[in-house]
Amino acid sequence: MAETPQTLPVLEGERIRLRPLRMGDAPDVFEMYSDPEVTRYWSFSAWTDPAQSVAWLAERIGWGPPSVYGWALADRASDRFLGTTALFSLSGPLHRAELGYSLLPSHQGRGLATEAVRTALDFGFDTLGLERIEADVDPRNVASCRLAERLGFQREGLLRNRWRVGGEFADSILYGLLRNEYRRQPGATRWAWPWPRCAAATPSAKWCGK
Repeated sequence: MAETPQTLPVLEGERIRLRPLRMGDAPDVFEMYSDPEVTRYWSFSAWTDPAQSVAWLAERIGWGPPSVYGWALADRASDRFLGTTALFSLSGPLHRAELGYSLLPSHQGRGLATEAVRTALDFGFDTLGLERIEADVDPRNVASCRLAERLGFQREGLLRNRWRVGGEFADSILYGLLRNEYRRQPGATRWAWPWPRCAAATPSAKWCGK
C-alpha cells in the first residue's frame, strides 16, 4: 500500500468538505441519528437522548489513521455538518477498506452523498493505494444501492440476517469496488489545508456502529 498518512486530511469537492468531526457537531449529529428514516437501514436504533451524540463523537474523535479515516461531511461554504463519510477497517497487507456514509434527510436528493463518497474513493485509491473498497448495504435501502452502483460497485453477495436492530433481523448486500473498475472524475478532489493532528485509531473499531 502507498505511504499511509498518519493524520486525517481535509478534502474538498465542488460543494462539500470532508473534515474532522468536532464536538460542536453534536446537535446536528443528534438530529441525523434520532431520525428513524436515517437509522431504518442502519445498525442501531434511532437515538432518543442528545447525550448519545456527545458520546458518539467523543469516541470517534479519538479514532484515526491508519485504521480509520472518518470525516464529517460538511457544506463547503458554511462548514456545517451534513453527514459522515468514512473509510474504516483498513488492512494494509490486503490493500482493502470498508466504506460508510450517512446524510441528513434535509440535504438528500442533491447529489451531496455521491460527491462525498467519490471524494473518499479518490483518496482511498489514489493516496492510500487501496486495491479494494467494500460497502455493506441493506437491500431495502434502494437509494444507497443506487449510489454504490452508480460509482461502479459490484454486488458480490447477500448476507442473510446479518444485523439485528430494534428486534428485527436485516440482510446485507456486500458490494465491492476494485481500483481498475473505479470511474474517476479528474480534478474533482483537492486538499483543503494542512492536515490536523488526529489520535491513533482503535484497529478493530467499526466506524458506522456496526
